[in-house]
Amino acid sequence: MAERNMDLKKCPMPVQDADVRNKNFDEVALGYTYDMAVNEARRCLNCKNKPCVGACPVQIDIPAFIERVANEDMEGAFNILSESTSLPAVCGRVCPQENQCEGQCVRGIKGEPVGIGRLERFVADYHRENSTEAPVKPEPNGHKVAVIGAGPSGLTVAGDLAKMGYKVTIYEALHLAGGVLVYGIPEFRLPKAIVQKEIDNLKAIGVDIQTNMVIGKILTIDELFEMGNEAVFVGSGAGLPRFMNIPGESLKGVYSANEFLTRINLMKAYKEDSKTPIQHARKVAVVGGGNVAMDAARSAKRLGAEEVYIVYRRSMDELPARKEEVEHAEEEGIIFKTLNNPVEILGDEDGMVSGMKCIEMELGEPDESGRRRPIEKKGSEFTLDLDCVIMAIGTSPNPLIRSTTPGLDANKHGCLITKDDSGLTTRENVYAGGDAVTGAATVILAMGAGKSAAKAIDEVLR
Repeated sequence: MAERNMDLKKCPMPVQDADVRNKNFDEVALGYTYDMAVNEARRCLNCKNKPCVGACPVQIDIPAFIERVANEDMEGAFNILSESTSLPAVCGRVCPQENQCEGQCVRGIKGEPVGIGRLERFVADYHRENSTEAPVKPEPNGHKVAVIGAGPSGLTVAGDLAKMGYKVTIYEALHLAGGVLVYGIPEFRLPKAIVQKEIDNLKAIGVDIQTNMVIGKILTIDELFEMGNEAVFVGSGAGLPRFMNIPGESLKGVYSANEFLTRINLMKAYKEDSKTPIQHARKVAVVGGGNVAMDAARSAKRLGAEEVYIVYRRSMDELPARKEEVEHAEEEGIIFKTLNNPVEILGDEDGMVSGMKCIEMELGEPDESGRRRPIEKKGSEFTLDLDCVIMAIGTSPNPLIRSTTPGLDANKHGCLITKDDSGLTTRENVYAGGDAVTGAATVILAMGAGKSAAKAIDEVLR
C-alpha cells in the first residue's frame, strides 16, 4: 500500500500562461504528469464510507480508482472508471467536481479536497495514449433500442446498453456526434479529438450513430418503433436559445450564445480558412453568468476582441459558473460588470450594434431559487460602447419531438415530463434524460440520467 501524502493543498494543475492562451484555442489546462498524479492520489484517505461516491451522479468508485493510481496501476484505475462512465476524459475536464465529489471529500475539511477530476482526466488520457487493446464487442442479446441525440445522456445510455448486448442506434440531428460536447464547450476546455476518441470507443462496441437525422422531420418516434425498436430514449438536449425580449435584440451583431459557440466550436469559425466566418468584434458584452457565458466571453477574447464584458445582474458571489472558469476568465482579461442588467441594445444607421444601455442593480430578499433578488436602482442607467452582444441566459428544449409524438407530455418550460428516476415519460417505452428533461444543466447530470434509463430499459426488456 502506498504511503499517504498529507499535504493540505492539492497538486496545482499546470496551465498555459494567461496572456498566451487568451490568443489561442489550445487547451488551457495541460494535465498532470505521471508523478503529479501519483503524488495527488496518495492524498486520498480511502474512506470507508466513501462520501465522494454518493455525490457522483454516475456513482464511480472514486477511492478504488484513486488507490490504483496511488499504486501506479493506471490500467486498473481506468477499468474501474469504465465500469461507471463511458466518457472519463470528458468528465475529468468539465464536471463541476467542486459541487459534487470533491465537495464531499474529507480532505477538504481541513485543507483542499483531493483533485478527483484531475486524476480522472489523467487516467483517461494515460489510457488513450498508452493502451493498445481494442474494446471488446459484447454478444448480442436480440433486443433493439433507438436513442435520439448523441450528447452526454444519449452517448451514456447507448454505451451502457451496448455493453449489455443491445443493438443501439443513435439518431443525431447535426452532422457530427457529441452534442454539447462538440458544439457548446470550446476547444480550449475540451479538445474535440478527445470527444471523438470516446465516440469511436462506443462505435467499436457496436453502437451505430446516424447523423443528419432530425427526429420529428425525417422520422418520428412512432416510426422508430415500427422499425423494430422496443424502447426509445430521448436525449435531444436543450438547444432553443432564450432572449430577454428587450429592444434591439434583432440588430446585426446580437447572437445567442448557442449560435456563437456552435459556429466557433462545430464549424471552426475562428480559423482563417473557415467557410462560416464569424464577426471579429472590437467590444463585446456577454449577458449571463453561467459556464456558457464564460465560454462565450473567453472565445470572443480569443477572436481578438479588445474588451469583453460579462454583464450579470447579481454579484460575483452568485455567479453560477464554476469557480475555476471564473478565475480563468479574470486571468485572461475578461471584465466583470456584475450587479448590472441590460435594458436596451442600441444600433447605428446600418442596423449594427453600437452599444447597450444598462441599469445598476442591488440585491434584495431571496427569491424562489434561494438567491437574493436583484432590484433596479432608479436613475442608474449607463451605456456600454459595443459592437457585439451575446445572450447567454439559458436554453430550453426544441419543441419538435414532443409536437410530433402523441402522448409525450412536457411542462410549461417545454421539458419532457418523466414519471420517476428511470426517465420513463408519459409515453409507453419512451424514456428521456439530460437537458431535454431538466433544461440546461451539467454534462455529468445528463450522464447520470442516461445510466438510470439504461438500467430501467434493461429491466423492462429482459
